[in-house]
Amino acid sequence: MNTPPILSQEELGCAMQKLRALAAAMNQVLFGQKDLIELVLIGVLARGHILLEGLPGLGKTELVKGLSRALDITARRVQFTPDLLPGDITGTPVLQERDGTKNFIFQEGPVFANIMLADEINRASPKTQSALLEAMQERRVTVMGETHALPSPFFVLATQNPIELEGTFPLPEAQLDRFLFKINVNRTPADVLARIVLNREMGVEPEISPVLNAQELQELMQMARNVAIPEVVADYIGRLVNATHPGESEASGGVKYGASPRAALGLAAAAKARALRHGRAFCSFEDVQAVIHPVLEHRILLNHTARLDGQTPAAVINRLVREIPAQNKPLPDSLAAAKIH
Repeated sequence: MNTPPILSQEELGCAMQKLRALAAAMNQVLFGQKDLIELVLIGVLARGHILLEGLPGLGKTELVKGLSRALDITARRVQFTPDLLPGDITGTPVLQERDGTKNFIFQEGPVFANIMLADEINRASPKTQSALLEAMQERRVTVMGETHALPSPFFVLATQNPIELEGTFPLPEAQLDRFLFKINVNRTPADVLARIVLNREMGVEPEISPVLNAQELQELMQMARNVAIPEVVADYIGRLVNATHPGESEASGGVKYGASPRAALGLAAAAKARALRHGRAFCSFEDVQAVIHPVLEHRILLNHTARLDGQTPAAVINRLVREIPAQNKPLPDSLAAAKIH
């Protein structure tokens, strides 16, 4: 049984206005990357961590820095290297003496920020990468038996290059699964390069004025959570994620391991965030299909034979979307009425 939408038309209109302003600010940071910016905004609305993969110099780091300035929230950057230690991320207890008494005082690491930029995350050792597991899942860190809550909101936005793999460590599956999105950053066409040359200088960051504060961002994220998800759409998500496993569908041929329940929750959260971005109080099949690639591609592992044959997780997902139909039952009538133009 579908519940009526929690969000009013006025709330949806206000949210769209704020998100348009945020998207406009981000488009001043990266020219010609509208689709990338849309996915990043949806990921942030869904409270998700994002992994950006692309060649050097495409603006991955500038995008994250620009996002933190547009949102007027704290951001810290960590350059991941093979000699980076877990304490360099989470923080360490420091022995201090006061009034003749020596005590260990916890000194916070760079993870204690609203946005942590993990630059070239795959260059750190597995031990160091594992320091982020608790932070990414539970928004807290535990050091020497003492638990410390992280600021709210908290996001990890990480980058990695698909080349220069010497001295790198592949991200463990447990950590990959904690990223809501893995987004490929593509190169820019010639006309966009010309615009960059005319409007940018080497080493000079673009000026971005804050358009939202931390409280407004929290309110928008709560609105995304309040977007209704019809039962037929939830059923569609369940069937899609289940079909990623070997033997569950023809499309999963060549798959060694499929997506987890966390992937289903992430797909639902991203679909609801996209619905809010488009001014709707209900999410739809279209919302699910629009975010399925960045949510599932990094969660599908192919077997050795499939990789040798040139198969990719993206191709598996395309087959899934074609093979798994949306329910024939109609969506609620209120779905269309909830749209704001």
